[in-house]
Amino acid sequence: MCISKKICPVPFEQQPLNEYSSLRTSWFFAWSTLDNDKYIKKIFYIFCFSFVIFMPFALSIVSSRSFLKIMILDTSIASIILVLIFVRLYLGWSYIIKRLFSAIVFYEESGWYDGQIWIKSVESLTKDRLIGRYEVSPLIQRIQYSLIILIILISLENLLYYLLK
Repeated sequence: MCISKKICPVPFEQQPLNEYSSLRTSWFFAWSTLDNDKYIKKIFYIFCFSFVIFMPFALSIVSSRSFLKIMILDTSIASIILVLIFVRLYLGWSYIIKRLFSAIVFYEESGWYDGQIWIKSVESLTKDRLIGRYEVSPLIQRIQYSLIILIILISLENLLYYLLK
């Protein structure tokens, strides 16, 4: 995927396609590329782990020791942890898609003080936009749908928690 230095002066790790490849293979961002079954299992495992870890915190907050209130609060906390994870996933993938869709690439040669701009050629722009459209856009949509479902779930949990008071 690397473009030669004659065509693209951008350093290897700052080229949009290489940023996409490194994000796709990173341990954190790679699970958003899994097929639906594995993706849902991963979310479920993270939710269960957060649920168990934050149970003592929920026990310390609820003074009435109502089992249902403790479970609802702990579920809300675990859901909020998932929201934070999905926001991080969204930010990472949206940064990549902006770099892929943009006709102009800002890059740093050796530090923050010597930034340069490279205008993509028609071929590289077309290639980047195709990858952005057909590879990254579905991932962003999946993350957005997951976030919407989690926010609705948290809203329902909070409503149920306050109805129990």
